[in-house]
Amino acid sequence: MTIAPLILVVDDDPAIRDSMARELQAGGYTTAVASDGLDGVRAFESHAPDLVLTDLSMPRSDGFELITAIRAGARTPIIVLSVRGNDADKIRALDLGADDFVTKPFSVGELMARIRAQLRRLGGAAATTLQFDDLTIDLERRRVVQGGRDIRLTPTEYALLELLASNAGKPVFTDHIIARVWRDAPGTTADTVRVHMSALRKKVEPDPSSPRYIVTEPWVGYRFIAEPV
Repeated sequence: MTIAPLILVVDDDPAIRDSMARELQAGGYTTAVASDGLDGVRAFESHAPDLVLTDLSMPRSDGFELITAIRAGARTPIIVLSVRGNDADKIRALDLGADDFVTKPFSVGELMARIRAQLRRLGGAAATTLQFDDLTIDLERRRVVQGGRDIRLTPTEYALLELLASNAGKPVFTDHIIARVWRDAPGTTADTVRVHMSALRKKVEPDPSSPRYIVTEPWVGYRFIAEPV
């Protein structure tokens, strides 16, 4: 028997919350609900949902705080549903770790399609190891092995490597790196990223002067060039 995916709905409006739960149940999903970010964190910890739908503007603890709390220890897909459709809110939510952003009002059909897309991606990314030529990144154990030797990385170096390797082949903008790794901490600059990236390369590259894994994209950021195996 196939177990229906469980979706956590977080919204302070009980009418929207209940309506969403009914639509999801009609679509074959099981649901849990929460009224704000604090309740959302508790529900996330107790239910371990397969996907989270969250509003942004909520009392006590908002959607941004919920996203941050979830991303501190989980990769569960998060879709934001909000009337706050301006670019600043979208960028902040996505940089904090949200996977998609849907502006209210929206059609149920569109939302269901986005949910299916995220769950497909989750199923395809269920592996907990990123494997490249002579480089293995164990995401669960936070262990990195290059050329048969364990590489000891600082938490920042590991976060940089995981971000780049998870986007292998794609350029990752410096601003995006600062937002994801440093959470936009004041005083973090492109030079900060450059220093830590240099330290990371010295540890994972057999020959840093001829990189096999991480290259600089001038005026853009960095790219992980190794192909997954």
